[in-house]
Amino acid sequence: MARICAVTKKGSRIGGGYSNRTRATQFNPTGMVRKYPNLQKKRLYVPELKKTLVLTLSTKGWKTIAKRGAHSVLKKTGVI
Repeated sequence: MARICAVTKKGSRIGGGYSNRTRATQFNPTGMVRKYPNLQKKRLYVPELKKTLVLTLSTKGWKTIAKRGAHSVLKKTGVI
């Protein structure tokens, strides 16, 4: 299973590199780092479907569901 949010489609990103100070003085590689979003597994009851779903959500996606409602958000993103 990929580490991607079901609502916001957030996934991992590559970060790191060189600071300008390092570029100006000497060659000292810092390396690349993979950064992951804050993903949580959540059990979510959708009353319109009368089902409980287990979703991997970022915290921003969870806040979106809390604000707009589970059924409308999941339908718009294509999960249901």
